[in-house]
Amino acid sequence: MLQKTVTMAATKRVALVAHDNKKKELVAWCKKHHKDLAPHTLYGTGTTGAVIERDADLTINKLISGPLGGDQQIGALITEGKVDFLIFFWDPFEPLPHDPDVKALLRIAAVWNIPVACNPASADVMVHSTLFRGSFDRQVPDYEGYLKERLAN
Repeated sequence: MLQKTVTMAATKRVALVAHDNKKKELVAWCKKHHKDLAPHTLYGTGTTGAVIERDADLTINKLISGPLGGDQQIGALITEGKVDFLIFFWDPFEPLPHDPDVKALLRIAAVWNIPVACNPASADVMVHSTLFRGSFDRQVPDYEGYLKERLAN
């Protein structure tokens, strides 16, 4: 696939998602990193976003609940270039009825070259990176070029 370079601004757009068994862990992590997260635009799926906003005192752009389509909403924001980082504390031991949605979200994050943290240790590394606080370039699919190529055939 054709690629192009985009520059991520210093102020990031971060999606925060957690499975039910990981919500408390994500809230605790958000409290710990309040100062790191507060300057950025934050998105959260349904309950997770509401709990983070209430308990960690962060402003969250709340979407609908993950099982009802919130994971797809985050994925759509990624494809539109409106999410730069994904912090998704998922439970590897709990089978979920919306598991295909979770896999689709992780796939879209990989396709669009979005940094993803799936646990507190990787999320710690992410927010302490100079790339989290500054601008940097990343490669993304060149959708316009892709369409042009596909329509030429």
